[in-house]
Amino acid sequence: MRIRRAALLILAVAAIGSSLPTLRSAGAIAEGKVGEHDAEVSAERIARHVEFLASDRLQGRRAGTPAADQAADYIAGQFRSANLKPAAASGFFQPFTFVASVKLGADNSLKMNAPNGSRSFKVTEDFMPLAFSSSVRASGEVVLAGFGIGAPELQYDNYSGLEVTGKIVMVMRGSPEGDNPHGRFSDYTSPGLEVQKKTLKAREKGASGVIFISDEELFGEDRLSKLQHDLNFLDAGIPAVVVSQKAAQSILSAGGSTLAELQKRARETASPPVLRGIEVQFKTDVVKVEGKAENVVGILRGSDPTLSSECIVIGAHYDHLGLGGSESLAAKPEGQIHHGADDNASGTSVLIELARVMSADRSKFKRSLVFIAFSGEELGLLGSAAYTKNPAVPLKSTIAMLNMDMVGRLRNGSLFVGGVGTSPVWQPLLDKFNGTAAEASQRHPTPGIAAETGPGSRFQLGIGQDGFGPSDHQSFYVKDLPVLFFFTGSHDDYHKPSDTADKINSEGARQIGELVRKIAAEIASEPQRIAFTRVKTESKPTGRGFAVYLGTVPNYSDQSDGLKLDGVRAGSPAERAGLQAGDVITKLASVPVKNVYDYTYALGELKAGEEIEVVLRRDGREVRLKITPEKRK
Repeated sequence: MRIRRAALLILAVAAIGSSLPTLRSAGAIAEGKVGEHDAEVSAERIARHVEFLASDRLQGRRAGTPAADQAADYIAGQFRSANLKPAAASGFFQPFTFVASVKLGADNSLKMNAPNGSRSFKVTEDFMPLAFSSSVRASGEVVLAGFGIGAPELQYDNYSGLEVTGKIVMVMRGSPEGDNPHGRFSDYTSPGLEVQKKTLKAREKGASGVIFISDEELFGEDRLSKLQHDLNFLDAGIPAVVVSQKAAQSILSAGGSTLAELQKRARETASPPVLRGIEVQFKTDVVKVEGKAENVVGILRGSDPTLSSECIVIGAHYDHLGLGGSESLAAKPEGQIHHGADDNASGTSVLIELARVMSADRSKFKRSLVFIAFSGEELGLLGSAAYTKNPAVPLKSTIAMLNMDMVGRLRNGSLFVGGVGTSPVWQPLLDKFNGTAAEASQRHPTPGIAAETGPGSRFQLGIGQDGFGPSDHQSFYVKDLPVLFFFTGSHDDYHKPSDTADKINSEGARQIGELVRKIAAEIASEPQRIAFTRVKTESKPTGRGFAVYLGTVPNYSDQSDGLKLDGVRAGSPAERAGLQAGDVITKLASVPVKNVYDYTYALGELKAGEEIEVVLRRDGREVRLKITPEKRK
């Protein structure tokens, strides 16, 4: 393993060494020599790091892939050259595991029993288990449920008057309006949620299994036939398969119907046709494949004998989407390199540069600085969650966390800083250093940036108070630590292959790095640790079309038979009901909860002002609480 890493590191250095005149020779890097200008953050160095991390060679740096390992090796090499100390005796790498993919097991079968005989179907050719299918057997009478939509609020309910308890539900994809993303059924047909939501509806109605009919004439062209993995939906609680149109036609015709009749009837009425005397037996076997990823952690020891036991964490995630997948927003979401230059080669490159520059000034920092390049952020903050479970410096000795995610597209001087309300010192520090940073902008002018910021100010700051958010700082905020989150905003290239290195504003990234450096340096040498504040917000964060608000913060990295909470928002219905960080919700109203999809499905069924029961596990015991959802504003 270490031999492989050393070889990859040599390749990484060789790939950029000849084209990077500001970098020292490989020998100088290994020795950690410091030049006279090393105490300044360099836009040129940031640009070169981005070029390497976002290159075709690194294939989008998806967590758990060899390309991500190569990125980790490169970052570790840069930490080493900056004379950071490894976080553990084993080195700079903090490994963790996760469910990276699924594969077809050996025991998959599907058999139909009809009045005129039986027929067995072939896996991969006639049917495919869905990746979230429970690996169990199911058998029973087949009941047609149209599009599998139960929406009385839309005056359309395929389950109205239909008894499906203990039976196998067969449903079609789409809706009476097709898959129109702007139609009234859009919540039931969104590409990333349709089959999950329809499966959970069937489970709620008591079905013992679900059969989806492929919406492609050629089964191999159906996305569902590819056994695609979704980290957040590992087990639906019932078995589910997709069958080819040819196989569906066999089942339907044996029961006195046809696929054409089913499609026509479903478009005209919510009441599906009735099959006669058809039973199905099927077994799904889906094997979860464990993946391994790693954070890269380096420590710069503080100069004060006492305060050096405390630290400030500076972090950025280095993983991205690899060759695409369900997270991609591209027209063709799979098979293309998603370079991730802004997301988040930009933040990682600034992190590397800060490690180099602050190491050159190490005598100025009384507290230690922990530099972390996180993996698994795109899969649900996995790396930062792993770190907070096993930190290099105890969390009780961690003062704050500064997070950089997408800092490579500074436009018109506009910078968003989140988490400002998590400590009373943040706003004064931002005011102080944003005002005095103009000198740096004038020393390194960039057209369209310095001219837009105005005299005495570098950035036009957008301020967010909350410490929750879709990036790694959240994993620290839920542990009651002050956080700041630096972000230059989304853009049309977000989660697309077109997020490439040539579009990065490296001078803007340099300026953000200087701001982060000044803030970190200030709190690293204050005699007293900064205070933490839990933010109470009046606004209710938007969700996936939910009409209600509870104020819970799901944990996406620890889903084992329930939904674990990272925290609850101050002043929210969840806090008033008594929910706490660490609780594992197992039931919300009448819906059993096994994972985040169960939970979001249950949220969609709730009504504001109507009290419901939430069942949870806390410290190994079952707790039942009453909660009243609020209307989302």
